[in-house]
Amino acid sequence: MITHIVLFKLSDPSPANLSQTRELLLSMAGKIPQLRHLEAGVDVVRSERSYDLALVTTFDSLDDLQAYQVHPYHAGQVVPHMKKVALASVTVDYQTT
Repeated sequence: MITHIVLFKLSDPSPANLSQTRELLLSMAGKIPQLRHLEAGVDVVRSERSYDLALVTTFDSLDDLQAYQVHPYHAGQVVPHMKKVALASVTVDYQTT
């Protein structure tokens, strides 16, 4: 299994924008067959070093992760929105058992 985590810092971290963006991330469920697990959460601590939103996904393999990256819904709907609203993002991908 591969776990893919992305943290986003939004240009407008208002509750409405955070909620809308979280819902868009969650909307990938059921649309991308390679996606085994999906969760998205809004930061509750809000410290200086906090990012605003986290996406945690899992895949069966690196090939599935790569297929997700280019899937039409992810690449055509989610990525453009995230590029529009995010000031910064960081990611980590690691193998799990």
